[in-house]
Amino acid sequence: MDFRHDTFLTLCEIGNYTKTAKHLHITQPAVTQHIQYLEEYYNCKLFVHNNKKIKLTRQGEYLKDFIKTVSADRQRFKKNLSEMHLEEITVQFGATLSIGEYVMPEIISELLQKNPKLKIHMHVANTQTLLEKLNLGQLDFIVVEGFFNKADYHSKTLSTEKFIPICSVNSPLAEGTKSLEEITKERLILRESGSGTRNILENILKKYNYTVDNFQNTIEIENMNAIKKLVADNLGISFLYEVVVKREIEEGIIKKINISDFNIVREFNFVFLKDSFFKEEYMSYFNIMKEFIKTEDRI
Repeated sequence: MDFRHDTFLTLCEIGNYTKTAKHLHITQPAVTQHIQYLEEYYNCKLFVHNNKKIKLTRQGEYLKDFIKTVSADRQRFKKNLSEMHLEEITVQFGATLSIGEYVMPEIISELLQKNPKLKIHMHVANTQTLLEKLNLGQLDFIVVEGFFNKADYHSKTLSTEKFIPICSVNSPLAEGTKSLEEITKERLILRESGSGTRNILENILKKYNYTVDNFQNTIEIENMNAIKKLVADNLGISFLYEVVVKREIEEGIIKKINISDFNIVREFNFVFLKDSFFKEEYMSYFNIMKEFIKTEDRI
């Protein structure tokens, strides 16, 4: 790994020589020279040019995956060396909102009990943002519910969770079995575009030939507790993971809507870069998380 590999990775992300040069504070000819050097070194074309647009070749894609992993491992290795004298281990990971708020607190407690010197930094964001941070080496691993290309990463299923429609206990929808058509007459309260929960809902509705636009009206809320409060106050319905509304259902302020032929289960995935030097360490965290969830009888 040298500075030319960094140029290559930046060009992959930006997709434009001029913008890459500006981003790296070097000249465009310098960017071209770096890429030409790598193509000569690896004896293959890394990019093809078509109408002023560039596209990675198969070899370029392979090199990009390798460099992403090496770059991320380099950052973690440097951090580990600097902390070695402190006998501490820092782990930086990301989680989507549903997981970060309703699944991870107890798991973090379990991790700290097993290793009191562990320093944990958890970043909560949507799936796409977390994947970008993982690719940049800013996170060691992520736990997500949203869609991603599993071929691009090393991933393991942490748990499977029920995705359910919910309403207030005072709603007419709280009793009996309803159809999707019936519930579209209600106000839909949903997460913002880009969130894993929103993407999953839109894909589920699509399979039933519906969209969010079929509902009477919609409200977008980024805060999960706010969504649950509005639903509990009978101001609309929503779709959330059962684990997110477990307490409210037990307390009798929110109820699952029974929809005929509607049984949706989705994966919570543990994800890190392929072929990482730290795979064994990351898998140790996964195994602790997996074992804890099993003991909670949630799988």
